[in-house]
Amino acid sequence: MSNRRHFLLGSAATLAAPFIARHAAAEEVTLKLHHFLGPKAPAQTKMLEPWAEAITKNSNGRVKIEIYPSMSLGGSPPQLFGQVRDGIVDIVWTVNGHTAGVFPRSEVFELPTIYTNNIVVTNLAIRDMFTSHLADEYQDVHVLFMHVHAGQAIHMADTPVHKPEDLRGKKLRVPGPTGIAIIEQLGAIPVPMPVSDLPQALTTHAVDGALIPWEIIPALKLQDSTKYQIEGENGWRLGNTVFQVSMNKAKWEGFPDDLKDVFNKASDEAWLRQVAGIWRANDDHGIKVAVDSGNEHIVLTHEETETFSTALAPVVDKWVKTSSAKSIDGKALLDAARAAIAKHSS
Repeated sequence: MSNRRHFLLGSAATLAAPFIARHAAAEEVTLKLHHFLGPKAPAQTKMLEPWAEAITKNSNGRVKIEIYPSMSLGGSPPQLFGQVRDGIVDIVWTVNGHTAGVFPRSEVFELPTIYTNNIVVTNLAIRDMFTSHLADEYQDVHVLFMHVHAGQAIHMADTPVHKPEDLRGKKLRVPGPTGIAIIEQLGAIPVPMPVSDLPQALTTHAVDGALIPWEIIPALKLQDSTKYQIEGENGWRLGNTVFQVSMNKAKWEGFPDDLKDVFNKASDEAWLRQVAGIWRANDDHGIKVAVDSGNEHIVLTHEETETFSTALAPVVDKWVKTSSAKSIDGKALLDAARAAIAKHSS
């Protein structure tokens, strides 16, 4: 009986081993997060790293996230969304505009006069509208959170800017399709390129300036390749860029509910407010670096700001018409975005 009992117990343990291994594998996982900026960029050190650490802590170590900056897992920035969709990586932080045309509804939050200067309310407005208006664009992945930065400002190598005419004929780096529309409307020449290519483009005069926030100044040392930083009154900007942190859909669906809750808690409204604060602080630091290096920070007067805003109004109208051609109700999206921003602004 003793030998038989030992045999049965041993057999049961052998049969259970694969189940236990699978269960353990499901409960303890290391995820790869891929992005396009450097390891010392504030986006990594102040946003992605604390977010990943919170998930590890709140999952009691069951989830660990390894961050791979600078496209170190291969490919180029426009390929990031495809990498997470196809399961080449587990999570990405990427710019929507890198994959032009894939997120046309989300572009509403990049438009000039829709985003003006408030990161918090825009982050929360995107969150409010995601399920009802935007989710169809992200069916191939699971979005963990979306956000914007401080908004597009103007950096110029040699030319001060006070009115749209000052940009006529100038070549400016733009982040995506909305930036192209903005620059074209102002009579300048858009040059799409990843932000990492900007310093060389400025040095070689491939571009005369750029449409990008202040926060990138220290990372790219733009204080050395530009003389002027221009924005409107009260931090008014020329539109924005939408970012996403998304996970491979199959990976997400394989998680138990309690781990999904950990990710959801780490990406909640409080976190989006914190993200806004991170990007605002980064932006303030960036312009300080430029000014301390001798650059001129031009803040447009109220009248000058209004002139730019009026000049850019047709960008919004054209976007609505283009959306209709894609069977998207651009007017409804526009109204919803303005209402959501107004709600959180109050």
